[in-house]
Amino acid sequence: MREHIFNVLVLIRKEVLMIVKDKRLRAILVMPVLLQTLLFGYVASYDLSRIDYALLDSDHSALSRELVGQFEGSGLFRRVATLGNAQNIADMLDGKRALLVLHIGPDFERVLLSGGTAPVQVLVDGRNSNVAGIAAGYAAGLVNAFNESRLRDNGVLPPGVSVSSRAWFNPNLETRWNIMAGLVAVLSVIQVMVLAGQSVAREKEQGTFDQLLVTPFGPFTIMLGKALPPILIGIGQSGLVLLIALYWFGIPFGGSYGLLFFGLALSNTSIVGLGLCISSLAANMQQAIMYTFSGTILMVLLSGLMTPVSSMPMVLQWVTLANPVRYGVNLAQKIYLEGAGLAEVQWDFWPLAIIAVITLTMASKLFRSRLV
Repeated sequence: MREHIFNVLVLIRKEVLMIVKDKRLRAILVMPVLLQTLLFGYVASYDLSRIDYALLDSDHSALSRELVGQFEGSGLFRRVATLGNAQNIADMLDGKRALLVLHIGPDFERVLLSGGTAPVQVLVDGRNSNVAGIAAGYAAGLVNAFNESRLRDNGVLPPGVSVSSRAWFNPNLETRWNIMAGLVAVLSVIQVMVLAGQSVAREKEQGTFDQLLVTPFGPFTIMLGKALPPILIGIGQSGLVLLIALYWFGIPFGGSYGLLFFGLALSNTSIVGLGLCISSLAANMQQAIMYTFSGTILMVLLSGLMTPVSSMPMVLQWVTLANPVRYGVNLAQKIYLEGAGLAEVQWDFWPLAIIAVITLTMASKLFRSRLV
């Protein structure tokens, strides 16, 4: 049954190559530049237009409501939940339901009116250190505005409010933590795409692919022989990045190594499927290199490694659903930084499995079409 499916899918490649061989080459010289320019303009931005936050007001006083009013009236912060106790904070940040939690202590007004310094705790999700740092900075600015408004009202500078910030999953908000965790999945993408993308194209240029097809090996065997080396190389590269992150940069690992490498293997498999499809469709090595390079740049930009997917325009957010690198980066960061288990990352595994099945099936089809 499996061999029959692979045999049927191969017939597509010859027709596709005949339709797009010349026009596709001309288009690839223009379209990637336009797409990448637009993506950089929209995606590569650390500006925050909306910050979802949760409020835990243990004082319920006039001054605490005044401070909350600074957040509500800023146009930047949007309250998504009002918490009843401190135990609810973990659920909000763990589930990514809020980027920031504002915690006002029970003696907030009393301390201020007595001339003391009332602490306010701002807890941010540090999985993306850049976004977390910007959100914490905005929160601190609003607290300063609250202090200045009290200064104008009283005519003297009161001790005011002090902000105590604490980031989860990345205590020091080090960009390296977030980037390195994502690079475990991303760095192998380039090599895997190049190896898979050049595999068939190189043999077609050398004239050895037709000879390979008339050997006793079937299309499924040929596909496995071409898919497994890039997958294993990609896993090896990811392992090297992981060792550097662990022992050179000292970034603590919070999850399961087995689950991480299983996810990386699935991610690399889906990437190899795309690369083999590209290689089968490319008429020569030059086309294969251009296709794989352009595709890799787009996938990395839309992966959420540098900027969160939620900050992208809605159209691009829908596009990222078909991007295997997005799921690879997400599961790598979750397992590495959060210590997430299978239940937390299963929704990253399913899309990768679907993409891998589709792309490898298409690649097998394209291989088998050469036999016709």
